[in-house]
Amino acid sequence: MKNTIFDVKCIAKVMKKLSFYFLLVLFLTACNSTKHVAEDKQMLTQNYIFVDSVKNKSADLQKYVLQKPNPRLLGLPFGLYFHNIGNHNKPKTPTEWGLKHPKKYNFIKNIFSEKQSIAYANAFISLNNWFLNYDAPVILSESKANRTADNLWAFYKTQGYFDSKIKTVIDRDSTDKKAIVSYYINKGEPTLLDSIKLKIESPVLDSIYKDSKIKSLLVSGNQYNDKVFRKEASNVVKLFKNSGIYYFSESALGFYVDSTRTDHKTNVEFLIAKDRFKEKDGVYEKKDYKVHKVSKINVVTDYSYTKKEEVYKDSVNYNGINFLAIDKLKYNPKYLSQSIFFKSGDVYKDTLSNLTRNHLKSLKNFKSTNISFSPIEGTDDELKMDIFLSPKEKYTLGFETELTHSNIRNIGSSAKFSLTNRNAFKGAELLKFSFLGSYFNANNGPGWEIGADASLEFPRLVAPFGLDKLVPKRMSPRTLFSLGSSFQKNIGLDRQTFTILSDYKWQYNSKKTIQLEIFNTQYIQNLNVNRFFDIYGSEFTNLNNVAEIYDQENNTSFWPLATDLENQASESLAFIRSVASNAGFRNSNPNDFNTVLNIQNRYNIVTSDFLIPTLAYSFTYNSQSDFKDNNFSFFKLRVSNSGNILGVFSKDYNANGKKTFLKIPLAQYFKTDLEYKQFWDVGLNSVFGFRTFLGAILTYDNSDIPFTRSYFAGGSNDIRAWQTYELGPGSRNSGLEFNVGSLKFLSSAEYRFNLIGSFKGALFVDAGNIWDISDAEFVDEDAKFNSLSSLKDIAIGSGMGVRYDLNFFVLRFDVGFKTYEPYLEGGKWFKNYNFASAVYNIGINYPF
Repeated sequence: MKNTIFDVKCIAKVMKKLSFYFLLVLFLTACNSTKHVAEDKQMLTQNYIFVDSVKNKSADLQKYVLQKPNPRLLGLPFGLYFHNIGNHNKPKTPTEWGLKHPKKYNFIKNIFSEKQSIAYANAFISLNNWFLNYDAPVILSESKANRTADNLWAFYKTQGYFDSKIKTVIDRDSTDKKAIVSYYINKGEPTLLDSIKLKIESPVLDSIYKDSKIKSLLVSGNQYNDKVFRKEASNVVKLFKNSGIYYFSESALGFYVDSTRTDHKTNVEFLIAKDRFKEKDGVYEKKDYKVHKVSKINVVTDYSYTKKEEVYKDSVNYNGINFLAIDKLKYNPKYLSQSIFFKSGDVYKDTLSNLTRNHLKSLKNFKSTNISFSPIEGTDDELKMDIFLSPKEKYTLGFETELTHSNIRNIGSSAKFSLTNRNAFKGAELLKFSFLGSYFNANNGPGWEIGADASLEFPRLVAPFGLDKLVPKRMSPRTLFSLGSSFQKNIGLDRQTFTILSDYKWQYNSKKTIQLEIFNTQYIQNLNVNRFFDIYGSEFTNLNNVAEIYDQENNTSFWPLATDLENQASESLAFIRSVASNAGFRNSNPNDFNTVLNIQNRYNIVTSDFLIPTLAYSFTYNSQSDFKDNNFSFFKLRVSNSGNILGVFSKDYNANGKKTFLKIPLAQYFKTDLEYKQFWDVGLNSVFGFRTFLGAILTYDNSDIPFTRSYFAGGSNDIRAWQTYELGPGSRNSGLEFNVGSLKFLSSAEYRFNLIGSFKGALFVDAGNIWDISDAEFVDEDAKFNSLSSLKDIAIGSGMGVRYDLNFFVLRFDVGFKTYEPYLEGGKWFKNYNFASAVYNIGINYPF
């Protein structure tokens, strides 16, 4: 199938022309990259950092450099070239433009109107400004160079190099108005920690510290490092704040380092003050540290700043917690209290305060969550906890649209409408109804899909026999029940699906998530199986070719098989039955006989209805702290089983020997997916990412693998040099429309970097394939994974891409080139490495 609605050769020709003109413009502008640099100034072209005479490109040092050259791609500052196309001296207003170009201005004015002349002038002004908005030349600043040297000196001082020296050398070239700055760093000898003394003046704090048996990070003999001191201070603050010392702060800590020694060693005295200072009537007074308890808890469930002075009309006390409402209390205190990790009389802990805040936010019911603590009058060690919750609208509507494109769906659009009911049963539940519709132009005509589902999400475990208590509430357990159905027309065999799901998920800690799918059952019904040989045209072609040979040997009249939809399926199946029962043809034409039986087996699998009852366990590890974190790792394991339980209750089989439940073929398999991703921030706003995936499916009890659960290769989020379903299995080049397998390996590496403005670039390499490990008798040998030697069948694609960052999502365009094709005879490397054979992918967000 074609990957795009445009002719590939036409695209290649257009791209070659555009590339030529684009490079020509860049070449001409590159000849004068300093055209906007004043005569007495220099453009910074390079920074060099030498540490003890060795060039250092570490990103840790680069972040202290205050002035960096213009960004480059493949050694060229494209943004600067675009900027240089503009002209700073061109008019800035339509009036100025008219004075400089009076003939053009008046010509438009006389033919149309002055309004049109102004618009005409603004078009040229806007175009010029568009170029000037790109990266202007970075003009060398000596003051920034000196401040950079100060930054580098301060950085090495924090590492214990108190005697380090920095020398800045600026190499100016007045001829071409360019400059290079070099920083020469002599670290000197590092300072080591010698004696370390801890002094705690408060008896209360001293007792807590000793009882905790906390291990200090300050160790005699280690090199001085500011980060270690900051971490030590942070650990001590956490210790006291989680031991009831509510008013403790880092200002009570002091590190005193002996700077008088000359032997590159230092003594450290760690002092923790006795008192805290409290302001009273403008005067600061000392107060002893005390262990505070939370004695009173108030929760305002409908807080609004405009109504903060109003009297609460509704209140309920549940387990010592006061639930208040300005109007009517709409949340069940029994369930809302499960998000509050303090009880009356508990010792104050920072961790419990943060846990309460995060848990309340995770309910997805409140716009804001504010928690405050205040002393209770007449006491020295009691606190009042006030929680102010501002609820979101109870009912919200959602609408999403998406433009779709693939080798299966040429071009189309989809829309999703949803209605969400928050706090549906007064326990912060989310009840959601969704409706989906799509329309597109498929290769065999227009198609559409409609669907609807209803889901109910509980912010707790909903399970019988007390199983809900197995997961503590601090892990934010959630339960999701979902019921849905969809109907497709002119998509494959016009499939209808029914899905019912119960899903349990909890956050084991900040990085680990566990998910259980207890009752995830899907029923797939194919409504138009007679279209099989029309959809899978390559199968029909192969069958028709065998029919011609079969007729010649057996004096039959199957060939040519009917091509009209009314008779195509019946004639093709009749021919398959005839071949399958002909032992003579099997002996005389074993390859053609196997081809027919292979098509029959594939027909049975693809056209079969399936009941897929799944039990699954997923474990996810994600070390990313926030969306700006570009140094993190990701790992996911998913193990699932289909049909094991229902298979025990059913003893029925169909005519093909497949176990059924309620006369529906039962999918019976074990499936395991492993995925690992690692990202590195390599500096200069660039990121290097790596992903690998390994998945396998093993069937049992003579079951087939449903088409929707099989693996495929190719596509915009896979091996981008091949179309979806095009590659594999193994070294087989079947030419089939939909190639699937039961084993998959995929690995990708991608380098992402800034281009111009919101445009980002990428260079990537994808490698992988699918294989068959089912041991089915009809599978070709070159499609099987037999041993590690089958790894030679791994296909490799490479390419480049452009991303446009729209903040809320990333629009992506990738071009993938076939680099290594395992199915080719002879030379397999770079044989089709060209634009004519390239695959053009349009996607949303990053591929991984």
